[in-house]
Amino acid sequence: MPVYVRVKPSEYHDSITLMQAAAALLEMPGVEDAAVVMGTGANHEIVAAAGLLTDDVRATRPDDLVIIVKAADEAAGRAALAKAEEVLSRRAEREELASFRAKSLASAVAAHPDANLAVISVAGRYAADEARAALERGLHVLLFSDNISVEDEIALKQLAVSKGLLCMGPDAGTAIINGVALGFANAVPRGTVGIVSAAGTGLQGVSTGIARRGGAAAGGVGVSQAIGTGGRDLSEAVGGMTMLQGLKMLQDDPETEVIVLISKPPAPSVAARILAAVDRKKPTVVCFLGAEPAAIEAAGALPATTLTQAAVIAAALAQGNPPDATYCHKLVELEEDTTRLIALAAAERAKLAPGQAGLRGLFVGGTFCYEAQLLLKNLPEPVHSNAPLDKANKLAGGSYLHTVVDLGEDEFTQGRLHPMIDPSLRNRRIVQEARDPSTAVILLDFVLGYGAHPDPAGAALDAIREAQTIAAEAGRHVVFVASVCGAEQDPQPLSEQEAKLRAAGVVVLPDNASAARLAGLITQGGDLLRG
Repeated sequence: MPVYVRVKPSEYHDSITLMQAAAALLEMPGVEDAAVVMGTGANHEIVAAAGLLTDDVRATRPDDLVIIVKAADEAAGRAALAKAEEVLSRRAEREELASFRAKSLASAVAAHPDANLAVISVAGRYAADEARAALERGLHVLLFSDNISVEDEIALKQLAVSKGLLCMGPDAGTAIINGVALGFANAVPRGTVGIVSAAGTGLQGVSTGIARRGGAAAGGVGVSQAIGTGGRDLSEAVGGMTMLQGLKMLQDDPETEVIVLISKPPAPSVAARILAAVDRKKPTVVCFLGAEPAAIEAAGALPATTLTQAAVIAAALAQGNPPDATYCHKLVELEEDTTRLIALAAAERAKLAPGQAGLRGLFVGGTFCYEAQLLLKNLPEPVHSNAPLDKANKLAGGSYLHTVVDLGEDEFTQGRLHPMIDPSLRNRRIVQEARDPSTAVILLDFVLGYGAHPDPAGAALDAIREAQTIAAEAGRHVVFVASVCGAEQDPQPLSEQEAKLRAAGVVVLPDNASAARLAGLITQGGDLLRG
């Protein structure tokens, strides 16, 4: 297909606006692929990997806006270019009408002298300088940008700590500060639970799990602050600086009564440093996915093995239950859930044809993909992934019997939008997996909230129905199992999203952990996952 390009010299839009513009183009007829990016060297490499690099694109400068469309014909290409300009123009007009639009950090601070937080979403080569300038001005920083060196991250966080400020990020996509959702966050009630998380969808999973267990009127079940650290914060090099800073702030915050810490496994020395900072004056729930609970308990914290358990424990504590009663509640809920899942798995397994034994997980949330692998690690056959728990189970092209894919990894997002915004790649993969006669279960996650696709469930329905038709024509049945991470007050109401999936024959579970456990029970045929 031909590629059509339009260059807008010295025109800047933030990355979220560019992603939304590209998403609009991908929905147009005749458009196979699209990118709306700044003309940086890094973006040149990304669009080249996607097959979108032309001489016009190669000649662009970092300050140039580039609209690229791969389309079936010239009419479709030209229509898409015009649509991109229309979308960007409408966004700029709304911003201009809504408020003063600053052209620099200095002018923004001058216009809003009471502001104490800066959200930075610019090209990686500029982001560290802008973050440093914001911290020097006494502003907390949410650094949404990625492609920032570890050395710059360390320097920025050292500066933030020296000034008593937070540097959330780089690549911090989610936070809730003073009730305001930043990046990919959800509309959850205010309450007394404070969260510090090195995992974006982990933060979303726990905050929405708390919201499911009652609003702020129900004993303070809600979020006081939710601080995202960026995924590298708990590495050996960075040393957990933002998590330690966030933990201290929540310990000193009079509105926070319960604290939750979330991460994939930290570096051992960093985990020890974090746990040593736990203050027993406020109950602290620690969900370091895959970590042994003994060290957490020894530090006086409450271990949680899944995101849902973290939410259950935190909500119970926020309602005034003592730790012992909280743990009893957690164990009862888990046992009831297991009994229900075993019965449901038997009913779904009865629909499968001989030879159907494979589990295919297609995830948009990296933390959900990781959590699912932990819960499925005892299956008789190994679970392969592009982001595996064990490097021996690294995907090497195609699907294995059990395959769990994080579609938000760089290999899938270079030159295209994140799957939380653009579901087209996952939709194609859903149909592909349904053609495999060994596929028994397709496991999906859907993430709602600000910045996400306006109708994540609805956008998957055509692919799900096509997959079901393909299987039925071959005399098979594919079980679709899904969870939806969201809140009722999100722009995409949780109940409406779940209802759309159920109407399409999808088995919808209340959280990722339950969905993963059900998928495993269906494929392996027993109660191996009990307890």
